[in-house]
Amino acid sequence: PAMGWITALDVREGAIWARVEWTPRGEEALRNREYRYISPAFPLNEPVLVFGPRQAQALGRTGTLPAAMDDIYDQGGALVVVVRIEEGADINATLTNAVGDAVQMSGVHAFLAAETKVKVTPRIIVAPGLTSQRPNGQANPVVAELAGILPRLRAVAFVDGPSTSFADAVAYRQDFGSDRIMVIDPHVLVWDAASNAPVARPASARFAGRQAQLDNDRGFWWSVSNQPLAGVIGLARPISFNISDTNSEANLLNENEVSTVIHADGYRTWGNRSTTNDPMWAFLSVRRTADMVYESVEQAFRWAMDRPISANLIEDIAESVNLYLAHLKSVGAILGGKAWLDPELNTKDQLMAGKLTIDFDIEPPAPLEHLIFRAHRNAGYYEELVDEVAREIATSAA
Repeated sequence: PAMGWITALDVREGAIWARVEWTPRGEEALRNREYRYISPAFPLNEPVLVFGPRQAQALGRTGTLPAAMDDIYDQGGALVVVVRIEEGADINATLTNAVGDAVQMSGVHAFLAAETKVKVTPRIIVAPGLTSQRPNGQANPVVAELAGILPRLRAVAFVDGPSTSFADAVAYRQDFGSDRIMVIDPHVLVWDAASNAPVARPASARFAGRQAQLDNDRGFWWSVSNQPLAGVIGLARPISFNISDTNSEANLLNENEVSTVIHADGYRTWGNRSTTNDPMWAFLSVRRTADMVYESVEQAFRWAMDRPISANLIEDIAESVNLYLAHLKSVGAILGGKAWLDPELNTKDQLMAGKLTIDFDIEPPAPLEHLIFRAHRNAGYYEELVDEVAREIATSAA
């Protein structure tokens, strides 16, 4: 049933305004904060697929979502799964709404329903404005909740540090130990058309937009680091950078698994690492590459399920995996990979039970994080110089 009727429309400063006569039920829903005027397009705690900036205009201009969408689309095109939450009475109440409830599938848990409801699984998660806080000096609850959801989505999260100081950024990073979380500090400055002045915004949405564009342009195996950020005019606090100075703040942040933004031929991302202490999965791009390959292999062989087990079926599966891995190697997505059948795992009992195990290995390419040039003096070149000149003189005299 209708909640209200639009009786007039007006265009003000490029936005559409409507005069609405609310039904009694609609007025009650608004008083109870069940809806917030634009909810027909973006209901609370429901994943909504956004195809581009025009559709995102329905978010209005308040809250954290409009700015986040602008930051993402500044970097290029992307499909975005939006989950809107209710703004609380204070920031802690809003964080509670963002954490949500696993049973009710609210807050960040709503992303788990995206595949069913909008046919897209989000692989990069951001919550700008809701991840930089450390309530009572403790870990951010939204990021802590995401840590348990990300593996189920095979997704990663770009999260924002406190944007206050180097020490605070490093302390924030120590709150987490996930190979799927990248901490970014500080915020960036962008131009705000409403106030005609620079404003500080979390950098995570711009990192996400840049990674999405990079996936499309170059491939999912590329690191987000050392890529230009569109729309950035400064940093919320100065970050020193010299590529050969290990004591510059940008490099010290990276050493402590905090990514940042540097000014070098424009403003650009700087940092490859997640928050894990496991060296096998230290680089976020390695984690993402493995996720994409694993997912592709699993999804590609749905056709084989429930077919009669035979030599031809087993050979077709193994050969198809090897062909796919060879293609990934040829485009640079992996360094190598192969599939094989282990007889010890595929016993007659296992096969009689309908269970087939195919092993495969891959190695994603690590990003080149440290390039070392060793410079040496060689006075012997003077001797070569003299010998060369002597030969030239002797030739001329002859």
